[in-house]
Amino acid sequence: MILQDDWVRHPGTQALCAMLGQCGYRAYFVGGCVRNALLGATVSDIDIATDALPETVSDIAQSAGFKVIPTGIDHGTITVIAAGVHHEVTTLRRDVETDGRRAVVAFSTDLAEDATRRDFTMNALYALPSGEVIDPLGGIADLRARRMRFVGDPHLRIREDYLRILRFFRFHAVYGDPTAGIDAEGLSACTELAPGIATLSRERIGAEMRKLLAAPNPAPAVASMVQSGVLAHVLPGADPSALAPLVHLENDLPPRWQRRLATLGGSTENLRLSRQEEVELGHIRDAIASSLFPAALAWSMGEIPAQDAILCHAALFQSALPQNWHAEIQRGAQSMFPVKAADLMPELEGPALGQRLKTLQYRWLDSNLTLTKAALLQGGDD
Repeated sequence: MILQDDWVRHPGTQALCAMLGQCGYRAYFVGGCVRNALLGATVSDIDIATDALPETVSDIAQSAGFKVIPTGIDHGTITVIAAGVHHEVTTLRRDVETDGRRAVVAFSTDLAEDATRRDFTMNALYALPSGEVIDPLGGIADLRARRMRFVGDPHLRIREDYLRILRFFRFHAVYGDPTAGIDAEGLSACTELAPGIATLSRERIGAEMRKLLAAPNPAPAVASMVQSGVLAHVLPGADPSALAPLVHLENDLPPRWQRRLATLGGSTENLRLSRQEEVELGHIRDAIASSLFPAALAWSMGEIPAQDAILCHAALFQSALPQNWHAEIQRGAQSMFPVKAADLMPELEGPALGQRLKTLQYRWLDSNLTLTKAALLQGGDD
């Protein structure tokens, strides 16, 4: 099997691989770039595995005039920018010691050793610079079956890094076959070892959950997280019952993890959201229970959060979407409150002026943004 993708033949990529080869070292494309190329999916990151030590890779790359960034040189990884393309180049490795969060590694020259330390078989795929695929662990068969399977014993892989529990569900959401169900052996191991999630940093948990919830349809994977007890360790109090209806209602809209998270509910303490993310999520959750019109929501909170709130409300309350809601959101986002502070001065000023503006805004929102400036100033209803 030969990869035919353009990125394989990119001049910078081929030059980097050729330089390593000329110096007596091997270069393999590895992981996501090979997996996605075989699936016909977009390749955004090019990872290269080599038997050259990091310092050697750096010297070779710099001698060729490429820019080198010591991204994770202590763990064997450097970034090489060749002809404008970023390459993550990592020395083949084997695990020496793991504690469930991080690993102590030793450099290796054995591709098989490197493959056995990876998480899933579909991520343990390699390719030569020619594009020829190397499959040491049967990853192609799993990829074709859209089956997420741990490399070797799932219990051992998870104990090496408990984040692999969340990655298992995330990769199933993105690459798995929802009609075939999730791998039973992997699910059993995740169920047994779920308490290990508590040892992970909130940053790592949050990053993984953002990716999972941004999958085209995360509902089957999240249902499996409930079945295994994993979701309770990540989002205590979450209820996934409205997630599948939400995905259906989204139709052709781009997925947004914020929208899906708002529908799930539960505590976000374990996710380490930024202050801005917390505020946005809070506004969406508050708006779900509000009685404001779509246009009023869009004016109050912005087009995208208003869209999220309306979709979440329909999914959670099993109700129909408002008529012409897309157009109404557009109208609200483009509307301007017709009354300005100057219209109330000099009769009002200071706190009284601010309070009067707020009162008029509430009346305008309740009218579905239809009250004119004259009607608002006169105290009329139309």
